[in-house]
Amino acid sequence: MSCLVRAASLTHYREVARTSGLEPVRMLLDAGLSPRVLDEPDLMIPVDRLAALLQASAERSGNEGFGLCMAEGRRLSNLGAVGLLMREQPTLRDSLAVLMRYLPMLNGALSLMVEDFDAVVLIREEVKPGKANRATRQRIELALGVMLRLMRQFLGADWQPRRVCLAHPAPRDLRTHHRVMGPAVAFDQDVHGIVCAREDLDTPNPSADPAMARYARRLLEAAAQPPGDALPDDVRRTVLLLLPTGRCSIAQVSAHVGVECRTIQRRLADDGQRFSAIVNDVRKELAVRHVLDSDRPLAEVAGLLGFCAPSGLSRWFHAQYGCSAKESRARRGARRPASASRE
Repeated sequence: MSCLVRAASLTHYREVARTSGLEPVRMLLDAGLSPRVLDEPDLMIPVDRLAALLQASAERSGNEGFGLCMAEGRRLSNLGAVGLLMREQPTLRDSLAVLMRYLPMLNGALSLMVEDFDAVVLIREEVKPGKANRATRQRIELALGVMLRLMRQFLGADWQPRRVCLAHPAPRDLRTHHRVMGPAVAFDQDVHGIVCAREDLDTPNPSADPAMARYARRLLEAAAQPPGDALPDDVRRTVLLLLPTGRCSIAQVSAHVGVECRTIQRRLADDGQRFSAIVNDVRKELAVRHVLDSDRPLAEVAGLLGFCAPSGLSRWFHAQYGCSAKESRARRGARRPASASRE
């Protein structure tokens, strides 16, 4: 079954499409989406169709920053009740914790993690590749652009991150990226994420209203899925984030999702799944992205797939596909065509 995302993710699509020389209704229909999704933000739509729409829109318009242009006007209110609860939190860190808790209600294919490193913090985001493995560039830039907009609602419109990291190559024209993400955007990084000062996340929110927060939380808890139903997806999202760190044991995943290892194993078994199989499935998704659809050195790819050495990637890849990663890449070409690589 396809992962789902709120139709609110298409906020400002109509305006950006027209500005970019596209006909929004035709683009939506071509992607298998009803035009009414633009006016029904709480509808849930398949992520694969959203990905196809954003990729096609960027390619046909020649606007490499299409997703970022959509993110420019976003506000917390576009997240519905989740945004209301985030707005009333005492700090930005608390607001991000709310977003992580209720993220499955907004986007079933997006993963979010906050990692502290002494004086700085890395806010990592990752999107599940899905069927259209190459159609990730616009989705991740849209997600990071929205995150920056939300952070500036707490920290001020002029606030800038220490760095914005993107794992894909730079576009030909950087003006949109600098306008939306700031001057410290870096490409061809190991992860997608936003680096900021630790104190930014702990800045007090003087307008926080505990009474309104309680009201919003009641709304969300009434609509949320039972925890047991959501756990397999939580595990998969966490594996997607932890694999490149080399710390993707079930114990590490347990710590991040807040559920004991034995409970994870039992609930996965009830759902007909195993932790090792989930890790392997995520590795295969990432292998398509990094081995077949990019020209990253295979030594780097080994680390991104959670292997300590290239030999581990080599053995695993041969067991999965019956040939080496190098041979597989050579068959499809070491580089994708320029139009595909820039999506």
